[in-house]
Amino acid sequence: MKMVKKLPGPGFEAILLLLSVFFALSALSCRAGDSTVPGEVSSPYPTVANLAFEWRIEGDDDLDCAVEVAYRMAGEAKWHRAMPLRRIPAGASVDARRPFTWENKLSGSIFDLKPGTEYQVRLRLNDPDGGSAEKLLTVKTRPVPRPAADAAEKWVYPGTLKDSAAAAKPGDILVLAPGYYGDFALPCDGLPGRPVVIRSDRSHDLINSTFDSIDLTGRKHVIIEGVTVYGSIDLVGAEEVAVRHCMVNAKYGIIAKNSPGCKNCYIADNVVSYVMPWIGLGMGCCMDDGGAACVGEGIQLTGPGNVICYNRVSGYRDCISFMEDRPVYDQRCIDVYNNDIYVGADDGIEADFSMGNCRIMRNRLTNCFIPLSSQPGLGGPAYFIRNVMYNVINTIYKLSRSSKGDVVLHNTAVKVGDGFMVSHNPSLALFRNNLMIGGQGGDEPGGRFGRYGSGPGYAVFFPRLSPTCDLDYDGVGTHGTQFKATVGRLETDSFEEFTRRTTEKHAVLVDMSVFADGVEFPDPAIPEREPADLRLRPGSAAVDAALLIPNVNDNFTGKGPDLGAYELGREPPHYGPRPPGVDEETAQQENNP
Repeated sequence: MKMVKKLPGPGFEAILLLLSVFFALSALSCRAGDSTVPGEVSSPYPTVANLAFEWRIEGDDDLDCAVEVAYRMAGEAKWHRAMPLRRIPAGASVDARRPFTWENKLSGSIFDLKPGTEYQVRLRLNDPDGGSAEKLLTVKTRPVPRPAADAAEKWVYPGTLKDSAAAAKPGDILVLAPGYYGDFALPCDGLPGRPVVIRSDRSHDLINSTFDSIDLTGRKHVIIEGVTVYGSIDLVGAEEVAVRHCMVNAKYGIIAKNSPGCKNCYIADNVVSYVMPWIGLGMGCCMDDGGAACVGEGIQLTGPGNVICYNRVSGYRDCISFMEDRPVYDQRCIDVYNNDIYVGADDGIEADFSMGNCRIMRNRLTNCFIPLSSQPGLGGPAYFIRNVMYNVINTIYKLSRSSKGDVVLHNTAVKVGDGFMVSHNPSLALFRNNLMIGGQGGDEPGGRFGRYGSGPGYAVFFPRLSPTCDLDYDGVGTHGTQFKATVGRLETDSFEEFTRRTTEKHAVLVDMSVFADGVEFPDPAIPEREPADLRLRPGSAAVDAALLIPNVNDNFTGKGPDLGAYELGREPPHYGPRPPGVDEETAQQENNP
């Protein structure tokens, strides 16, 4: 039999051709998934000092799309840089009682702008895998709420307030004579630029127009100013309502706890206080009885566009708090800044379930079990910038329940136990330029502070570090204990190894000597301590050691920005209530000299 060599026929060639086409299409598909298709741009809920931007996109599976941000006041020639927008991949909440989802986008804020002012904003999107676009927007910040220029003053008395309020017209100012007004529900609304104003008589040194409660449910364009309330001020359903220079002494102070919460409200310059003590068994959820006796919320709300600034809040379980789980409603673009927090037995500022562009800035927190909470952040960014924390017991940043998108910049914290302590599981978090010192006086979990401890005194304790988190340029150290760090799987007692084997390549080793003379390490943490002056000492390791971040620290004074909340040579910001007549116009100059 004659043997014939069989050559590859058309069937084999077709298979090779199909395979080559398949691999080419697969490669093209991968590149297409990595490229970006720009979508809608929005600027939701402008506040009096900050602007937010969201740019929805499709694609960018490798998360390398970037958006540069520049801004200028209308009529100004020079553009100013701001932080780039943060890349927020689409996602969903974890272990929430009702699910929350968010879309694929880039998002971020411009900080410390002038109120009631028009700005041009330029956004430039670019993806190295394909996709680019530029958007030019004109956006205006909200004005600070004020009475109408031609407002008519009408005197009212305890027996006439209800009738006078029922007859009030937009723009009226009801001036309260001294006296007791009981429970009061406002029955009328103002109009944009013409709010109904209810205020105490300013000719008296003491605030002596007193209420048992004030109900502003569903009200619009109202200003309440200078009164004393021994119960709640309820803002559920309120829009464009201001509460200023009031004294509130109640278990639940200024609140909007149910859907739809309040919208674009302005809560400023108030003193809100309760009676939670600073004692070992009075610590929030860590009490031996499970926290049953730990109650009270100072300012607690849900809803978008709200501003909580320059208040003094003390003696609560949570001093300033967003809502959690089921009551949450559109918690975007909420500003919490320049507040003075004193004794928060659980959380000082509980910015939980932030849905993006919530800004927690320049607050002073003293004697707080946990000063800053993001439990969780829902995509983000949730900004924590230039907050000062002294006498902290548990973790500095509670980024738990799979918090996503937290941005932690230029904060200063001094606490017993572990310093840079993040004992939970955040992802997509950014840490830069923070100054954090722990040390002696701490305990392992189960120690003297209840069922949550403060740690034994590590400089860094971040064991559940996601590879999506980005940490660098932070100042870390301890007082009275040796340097130790736990970062992910790394456990070391060497600062050099810590910087070599983590992303903290530019970290700085610090101790209490970075502060000006007279700052005492808060051991023991109980009894409570007065706020400390945590300004930097000239020539210390924290000076000129920070990374430049536009619109955050570009007003530095030396060779570069300083670590922590305070820039050497600048006066600290004002915390708590301002004198009457001082508003964000002055504050904007103070925060960005």
